[in-house]
Amino acid sequence: MKPLGPIPAGFGVTNGELTIGGLAVRALVERAGDTPLFVYSGDLIRQRVATLRSAMPDRLKIHYAVKANPLQSIVQQMDEIVDGFDIASGGELELLRAAGVDLGRVSFAGPGKRDAELELAIAAGAVLNLESESEARRALAIADRVGLTPRLAVRVNPDFELRGSGMKMGGGAKPFGLDAERVPALVRSLIAAGADWHGLHIFAGSQALSAEAIIEAQANTLGLAARLADEIGVPPQHCNMGGGFGIPYFAGDLPLDIDEVGAALAQRFADLPDDLSQTEFCIELGRYLVGEAGVYLTRIVDRKESHGEIYLITDGGLHHQLAASGNFGTVVRRNYPVAIATHFLAAATEEVNVVGCLCTPLDRLADKAFLPRADVGDIVAVFCAGAYGASASPATFLGQGPAREILV
Repeated sequence: MKPLGPIPAGFGVTNGELTIGGLAVRALVERAGDTPLFVYSGDLIRQRVATLRSAMPDRLKIHYAVKANPLQSIVQQMDEIVDGFDIASGGELELLRAAGVDLGRVSFAGPGKRDAELELAIAAGAVLNLESESEARRALAIADRVGLTPRLAVRVNPDFELRGSGMKMGGGAKPFGLDAERVPALVRSLIAAGADWHGLHIFAGSQALSAEAIIEAQANTLGLAARLADEIGVPPQHCNMGGGFGIPYFAGDLPLDIDEVGAALAQRFADLPDDLSQTEFCIELGRYLVGEAGVYLTRIVDRKESHGEIYLITDGGLHHQLAASGNFGTVVRRNYPVAIATHFLAAATEEVNVVGCLCTPLDRLADKAFLPRADVGDIVAVFCAGAYGASASPATFLGQGPAREILV
């Protein structure tokens, strides 16, 4: 038997059936039209943002990283409760435009921006987080051609990393950002060229659950920002401190202590050097804001036995939940939080494998999981599905197509 990850708090049950946003899963499936289905709880997203704000210093702004979940209804809800947005493509910029977001609240990072994307961002008034000297030259040339003053920041490749990070974005050779020692010269050239130098973007890693590791990374970030500001000779208007806040996915994971992180950051903000005294600071979070608010619902279409093992075969799979299948950067596959949604309070009685409908042995949603008895027609719930699910999975693989998505 392999343990399942912890089911996030905030979900309910009615007559033994999982509820999301107060609605039973069968009713949600009927509303959406069928399974597979992603359901996102608007209440849980709002609660997460409010709880985060109460834990962080008032001075700190909160940005939403759109790559975590770009569903338009989620973006529109975020527009009401966060301070800004972080994107990584021209497509995401157009998505925000379609959602009615003020593009002046947007910053655009990513190591391979095409000229057309640079021009879109400059014309929209978004902040470009430059990742190299050559990208800076292209942005300045485009701005000169279109007759606009570009809002430019510089993404820094820091000489430290976020300890325990599931995805390291700094420390050593990286395709992201400019090595720290080359930043001052580039910034001075941007200022001399007449650009609106917006500030610095320093991102060390993501998906960390250790408050101590995040506190250390934030301290290093502020120290690096202060050093760079001193070497540049001009205080930055803005400093994006990156993200890194993780959520529990697997058995044994403990939630991040954001109160500890916030208290430490407040102390740091109270003792900033003069070069950063007027700087606006933000963090960019995606997974932490939406990940635990989402549930993937998939219906059992067959129950079979092979060599003594039971398989629950669903109409979903890795084409919607690549990460839960273990095929999204995981070295050793572990089970996400999974439940039989239609028998949510029933006692576990059997060890089963929950698999998808694809013709590949990689299509697994739970291995050797101890679950209540489930049969054809029952609905399986995969939790922690609010981030890097629908838009980060190969929906067209084997001609399956995308899952439905609803915000409730």
